[in-house]
Amino acid sequence: MPIATLLRTEVTNKQQNTVFFTDLVAPKTLVVLMGPTGVGKTELSIALAQKIGSPIISCDSRQLYRELSVGVARPTREQLLAVPHYFIADRSVQSYYSVGQYEQEALALLNELFAQHSTLLMVGGSGLYIDAVCYGMDSMPAVNEELRETLMQRLRREGMDSLRRELQLLDPDYYSVVDVKNPMRVVRALEVCLSAGKPFSEIRQNSPKPRSFSVRFIVLTRERAALYERINARVDRMIEQGLPDEARQMLPYRHLNALKTVGYRELFRHFDGEISLSQAIDLIKRNTRRYAKRQLTWFGKYEGAEWVDAERGAISVD
Repeated sequence: MPIATLLRTEVTNKQQNTVFFTDLVAPKTLVVLMGPTGVGKTELSIALAQKIGSPIISCDSRQLYRELSVGVARPTREQLLAVPHYFIADRSVQSYYSVGQYEQEALALLNELFAQHSTLLMVGGSGLYIDAVCYGMDSMPAVNEELRETLMQRLRREGMDSLRRELQLLDPDYYSVVDVKNPMRVVRALEVCLSAGKPFSEIRQNSPKPRSFSVRFIVLTRERAALYERINARVDRMIEQGLPDEARQMLPYRHLNALKTVGYRELFRHFDGEISLSQAIDLIKRNTRRYAKRQLTWFGKYEGAEWVDAERGAISVD
């Protein structure tokens, strides 16, 4: 039974001619609209935000950076003007930024916005960022600089495969959801496993921190074949829109964590002469599909989340 007055809202997805219905929720509620890359979150989020009178708080760990546009599917200028957005293109790739910093900044922003809004909308697909806002970051062991340097030396000497195999052995649960192509994520998880003597995933399951608002999770999905078709088509559009040029401009920053991202790292290999452009495009499509699959696995842990089919489903928050 809805805990607030039922408001039936029609939000039409023009591409699919789909009608979604949404019920507004109780005061001080954060609605988290998440979904895998390419599922269609942006267009729906604009219409939903306009209807409930909320700005959009982005929880995308790459749309943060102003230098990245095409490769991270940043909302268009028109979409950004249609609804106020936060955490979109507001810092440089050269600026260090952590999920802990995002937690602090996002909570401060929510506290400010909840003074004016009873319901706020957060949109994105970065699971760690969602967890940070909704549950809080777990207390992790302090960085052991000697151990980190040892792992980084192994990374340079042995490559990622060796570290991935060790992480899979020490923490198969985290290995199943982490971006195993991201060396810093793998190194950090191994660092914690080896420092604490127990799996990283176990430490990450500490009790949630108290929040002054309630949370409603909505996961936007599509049939797997349809999702993969959309991903492939979107990669083709990115190439047409100038992703290779954007990636080339980022070559001086390829060592930064922000650039260890699907779409850029494959093109860096092409620029290095390792693979052709067509091979790079195929790898971007494949790795994006794999990333979407990991996202769906991550979203499966949110108890009580409403899973909505983007083509036929109805969005409601009870």
